[in-house]
Amino acid sequence: MAGRPLKPGALVGAPTRGTTNPNRLRRVDRWLAGDPAVAALLRRAPDPLVVDLGYGASPVTTVELARWLRSVRPDVRVLGLELDPVRVTFAQRAADPPRLEFRRGGFELAGTRPVLVRAFNVLRQYAEDEVADAWSLMLSRIAPGGLLVEGTCDEIGRLSTWVTVNASGPVSLTLSLRLDALDQPSTVAERLPKILIHRNVPGERVHAFLSTLDACWAAAAPLRSFGVRARWLETVRMLAARGWPVLGRPARWRLGELTVPWDSVAPV
Repeated sequence: MAGRPLKPGALVGAPTRGTTNPNRLRRVDRWLAGDPAVAALLRRAPDPLVVDLGYGASPVTTVELARWLRSVRPDVRVLGLELDPVRVTFAQRAADPPRLEFRRGGFELAGTRPVLVRAFNVLRQYAEDEVADAWSLMLSRIAPGGLLVEGTCDEIGRLSTWVTVNASGPVSLTLSLRLDALDQPSTVAERLPKILIHRNVPGERVHAFLSTLDACWAAAAPLRSFGVRARWLETVRMLAARGWPVLGRPARWRLGELTVPWDSVAPV
C-alpha cells in the first residue's frame, strides 16, 4: 500500500460500514481542540487544512469537527473524504466552501497536503499487518510537521481510543472514557485501535497497562463517595505512582482522558 506508485486520481482503501451518529466523536474533537501541540500546529500552519477521513454515511461528525477546530483557528479548512460517491453527494448539502468541503478520497488523501488527519473507525476492518502501510501512506501526504490521529470508538462515543502519529512514528495512546457509565477501565479494550486490539493478552505492554489501570480503579473505590471524577483522578495518580509515564495534566484527566507514551504500550 505504502510503497506502490499511485496513478493520478487513484483512490486507496475499502469503503467502511458508514455507521455514524451525532457527537460520536466528541471526545477526540474536544481533545484536538484542547491539546497544546495540536493547537500550535494549526495556528502556525500557512494553510490550516484538516482532513477527516472516512466520515461515514452522514457528514455530521465532520461538521462537528470543523466547529470545534474553529475555536482554535477561525479560518481552519476541513475536508471530509469518503470512497463512496453516494456518501460524498449526500454530504454536499452540509458543505460550506472553502471552510468545509467533501470529496472522494482514501488513504492517499485525495492529493491534498493537510497538517492534520483524523481517521476514526476506518482501520477496524483491516488486518493488523495492514495498519503500518496505511499510516505510512497517509503520513507521506501530510504536510511537514503534521499529525495523524487514528482511532476507534463505540457507537455513541462513550468509549474512545486513539494513537497520535507523526513522521517518526506513533507518539502516544489516549483513552477517553465516559466515567459515569464506567464499570472498569479495561472495558475500553474492545475499542482499542487496530494496531493494539489483538495485543490485550498477557505478555503485551497494553495488557499490563490496562490490568494496572483496573487495579488502580479498584483501589480508588473508597473515593467514589466524592464522585466518579475524584475516583478517576486518584486512579490516574496511582497509575503514575506505579511507574507508568502518564502525560497531560489533571484538567484533562478530569474529562476521563488518559494519555501515555506509545513506547509504554507498543506491541512486543
